[in-house]
Amino acid sequence: MKVSIAADHAGFALKQKLRDRLVAEGHQVTDLGPEQSDPVDYPDYALAVAREVAAGRSDRGILVCSSGVGMSIAANKVRGVRAALGTHAEEVRLTRAHNDANVLAIGAKFTAEEAAREMVDTFLNTEFEGGRHARRVAKITLIEQQEEKLG
Repeated sequence: MKVSIAADHAGFALKQKLRDRLVAEGHQVTDLGPEQSDPVDYPDYALAVAREVAAGRSDRGILVCSSGVGMSIAANKVRGVRAALGTHAEEVRLTRAHNDANVLAIGAKFTAEEAAREMVDTFLNTEFEGGRHARRVAKITLIEQQEEKLG
């Protein structure tokens, strides 16, 4: 699977570990930074991953910051992105199965490495169920289109 990943300084160490594991598992990983743990602005990195996913250059995106909230807010500004904050694997399974989430945000301050690995595995291995959920995701897309016209 093609996966884009990025973090801010607070999520840098966890991002590196997740990236290395994804590569070892055979995923095609695009690391969009940062390259060190110096302070950076999370919206820049969230935007980079969101654009990769929205353009179809990546199947999924993973973002790591302190809480995961800022990254998910920023990524969701990009049309076609459905970023979800993950706090445990079952929640992540539901965001994939029911919401067709294509970007996962993780809060490094609140998430142990093993829990983050489990969430990433779940995120990459859970398929969208479609059915009644497809109708709801289509309504989200319609909202994006309507808001774009108003903007």
